[in-house]
Amino acid sequence: MPRTPYTFCASYLLLLKDGKILLARRFNTGFEDGKYSLPAGHTETGETFTDTIIRESKEEIGITLQEKDLRVSHVLHRLSDQSGREYVDVFFIAANWASEPVNMEADKCDELSWFPVSSLPENIVAYVRQAIENSLNNIPYSEFGWK
Repeated sequence: MPRTPYTFCASYLLLLKDGKILLARRFNTGFEDGKYSLPAGHTETGETFTDTIIRESKEEIGITLQEKDLRVSHVLHRLSDQSGREYVDVFFIAANWASEPVNMEADKCDELSWFPVSSLPENIVAYVRQAIENSLNNIPYSEFGWK
């Protein structure tokens, strides 16, 4: 598949609590449906990675994040084998958040669950698994899909 002439940017959120991570199962999106991923979204024009994850977290799982409670845990440069799109993905860990996560987008997500970080589900998006593992192992950067 030919590459697109520009790079897409997206932000992802790792919510960790009591040794578990919050994952959302994709549904009806046309991309990796039936697999688990993280709350995430593309940056919009004029929006920072931080602004994106704060907005997306509110839209997707109903939580309020503060910039001071976020830290970058991983940066992933990837090439999508499905779309040919090149991405720079920034993964954040939140130290605190307001309210309990709930599924705010039932049309795109059919399950929101906490999983032990030591036992991620088999049906997780491959590059998301890599980024979670790298985040938890303090590896700041990796690449995916280029070879």
